Amino acid sequence: MPRHGKDHHIPPHRINYRANIFAMKKLGVNYIFGPCAGGSLQPDIKPGGFVICDQFVDRTNCRIDTFYNGPKAIHISTTEPYCPELRKIVMESAKELDISCHSKGTVVVVQGPRFSTKAESRWYSSQGWEVINMTQYPEVCLARELEICYVNISIITDYDTGLGGNPEIKPVTGKEVVEIFNRNIEKLREILFKAIPRIPKERKCICSHALEGSLIS
Repeated sequence: MPRHGKDHHIPPHRINYRANIFAMKKLGVNYIFGPCAGGSLQPDIKPGGFVICDQFVDRTNCRIDTFYNGPKAIHISTTEPYCPELRKIVMESAKELDISCHSKGTVVVVQGPRFSTKAESRWYSSQGWEVINMTQYPEVCLARELEICYVNISIITDYDTGLGGNPEIKPVTGKEVVEIFNRNIEKLREILFKAIPRIPKERKCICSHALEGSLIS
């Protein structure tokens, strides 16, 4: 399901993340594979490759990011925001297909729709974070609030501007992002078709009982 709409007309800060995730829950979905385009913040994360993120840093603002606005106070844990079981399945699938894939990484989620300044990019890179993206938050947390397993597959489309202060790295353009993303769609399909049949019939991961102990009264 394209987050930005069929014709990519919905900017990242206007996506109705809650509606998308709630619709999945109503349909009885227990597992969500969340591919996205991402920029690289580290030299060894090369465009055209994949990163299966295990952490995120939220740099967005004013996004509606919870289903629980009261009167109950729900506090879910996001120590491990991405489903460890799904991550393992995706990583094993990519390895068997001999597709370049980093087994972990932190994605910093920016508000968008603009791209980063050089100063911002250098800061994110200096923190050791690997990927930059505009849509992972609050999507992953909303899935956890509804006890849905969620895995991120970041398709690296470019080196973020200002990476390492390298003057040879040119500012990214929207056109280039789309071109590289489209070139890697077939690899993404291969990973998904390999991973989906391996989904366990019984859920025992942290996502399946995320709401246990989360109510404070």
